[in-house]
Amino acid sequence: MKKLAALVLGAMMILGLAACNGGTTPPPAEEGGTSYNIAIVKQLDHASLDEIANAVAAQLDTLAAERGITITYKVFSGQNDSTLLNQIGSQIVSEEYDAIIPIATLAAQAMATAAEATKTPVIFAAISDPEEAGLVDLDYVTGLSDALDTQKIMDMMLAQNPDIQKVGLLYSLSEPNSKKPIEQAKAYLDAKGIAYQEATGSNNEEIITAAGSLVGKVDAIFTPTDNVVMGAELTIGEILAGAGIPHYAGADSFVRNGAFATCGVNYTDLGKETAVMAVDLLESGSIPAYKVMEGGIITVNTETATTLGADYSMFANLGTVVEVVTTEE
Repeated sequence: MKKLAALVLGAMMILGLAACNGGTTPPPAEEGGTSYNIAIVKQLDHASLDEIANAVAAQLDTLAAERGITITYKVFSGQNDSTLLNQIGSQIVSEEYDAIIPIATLAAQAMATAAEATKTPVIFAAISDPEEAGLVDLDYVTGLSDALDTQKIMDMMLAQNPDIQKVGLLYSLSEPNSKKPIEQAKAYLDAKGIAYQEATGSNNEEIITAAGSLVGKVDAIFTPTDNVVMGAELTIGEILAGAGIPHYAGADSFVRNGAFATCGVNYTDLGKETAVMAVDLLESGSIPAYKVMEGGIITVNTETATTLGADYSMFANLGTVVEVVTTEE
C-alpha cells in the first residue's frame, strides 16, 4: 500500500506541473504566519507576456521579504488555447489558490469564468479594454489595463514621415486587444485623408504572410498590443525593416524584437504594479477598481532605425525617448 500511495502521489505531482513553466517555492511560513499561494497565468509564451510574468514573480519575492510573509506561486501558460486556459482555470480553483494573476485578455476571461463560483480574486495584467472584455463590474476581478494611446503613435508616424500616403494595419482578428485601437487608427487616418490597407492572420505563419503582403504597398505599418503579431515579431520585424517599412507597434517588447518604434506602457513596471495590487488586495480583503497604467514612453530600436535609414530625432518633441536594440527575449 505504501508503494502504491507513493506512485499515486508522484503521478499527481507530475500532472500538477504539466501546465506550469515556472515558479518558486519559498520555505513554509512559520506557524501562525501569513502565507499566500498565487497563480500567474500567461495567455501564451512570448516576450511581452514573459516580461510581465517575470516582473510579477520578482516583485512577489520582494514583497514577501519586505512584508515578512510567505508567497508561493506558479506560472502557467495557456499557449493561446482557450481549452487549455479553461483547464488551467479549473485546476487553479480546485487547488484553492488565494489569487490569480492572468496576463492578457483571453487568459483573464478564462480565469474570471473559472473563479466565478468561488470568487477567488482575479487581478489581471495588460488588458487593453477591460470593458469590451467583460471584466468590469465583477466583484472579484480587478487589475491593470495597458490601454493604448493610438493617436500618439499615429502622431509619431506622421512626424517621422509627413508624406505618408498609405498605412498598413497588421493585426489578428482573434485578438480582443486589437479591436478598439484598430478602429481608432482607421478614424485617425480617415480624418487625415490617408489611405490604409488591413492585413490579418490567426497564427504566427498567417501573420508573417500578412506582413509580407503589405511590402511594396504601404509606407508604414501599425500594430496594437496584439499577442499573435508579437509572437511573430522577430521574423516580421526583419522582413519589414529590410523592405524599408517602419513598423509602429503597441508595446516596447515589440520594439525589442525588431519593430521600429512605440509609445506605450513599460511592461516590467506593469508587472510590478500588478503584483503590488494583488498582495495589497489579499492583505486588505478589499477589491479596488481596475486602473489604467500610465504610459507615454517612446521606445525606438536603433538597429531597425539604421536598417531603415530613418531619422527619429523628432520623437524627442513628443516625449521621453528610450533607445533599445533587438533581442530574442
